Amino acid sequence: MGEALNGSLEAVCAPLRREFEERNAAREAALSLSREIIRTSANTIRNIHRGEVEAANKLLAQAESLVRRMRGETGRFLDLSYPGYVHDAQKEYTEAACTVATLLGNPLPSPTDLGVESPAYLNGLGETVGELRRYILDRIRAGDAAEAEAKLAIADEIHYALTQFDYPEGVTGGLRRTADAMRGILERTRGDVTTALCQHRLEVALSAREGA
Repeated sequence: MGEALNGSLEAVCAPLRREFEERNAAREAALSLSREIIRTSANTIRNIHRGEVEAANKLLAQAESLVRRMRGETGRFLDLSYPGYVHDAQKEYTEAACTVATLLGNPLPSPTDLGVESPAYLNGLGETVGELRRYILDRIRAGDAAEAEAKLAIADEIHYALTQFDYPEGVTGGLRRTADAMRGILERTRGDVTTALCQHRLEVALSAREGA
């Protein structure tokens, strides 16, 4: 009886061990790819802020390839498709892609375009507001208040769109926290742009008076 049980146990467990070896290998590969995606996405954002468009687009294409590879690794095992490290990598890639699009005046990519899950997309889109603030402050320092105001309008639209997703945090991947943080950033940025516009108008008025 014991020998029969041992035989049946081995018959059941042998393929399970092989599965878990594959599962563990997929997890390790996905973790490594996640770190690489996050690093490449951060470098993409850094380059686009520096005005190095070609370099930014090249890095973004690399990040896209890495995201596809990660999806291939995790796709065989449904439970590996939703851990935090997968969400974070997709979120950072989305932030990079949307930052490049908004700063260059291109249409926003969709989750389907990027090959990411909807919660990761929405949170990444939300964090684009922070990158828009950085760009806006750069334009204010450069004396380009009009461009700063234009990008503020985009940031405002993004934040408003996010507030329409009023669903539980477990469904949206923590979107409410992201939207709340972006609201604070947006309010500070609006104050900075308002001050810059008022100063610009005052300078124009003073210049006109001196020229009269």
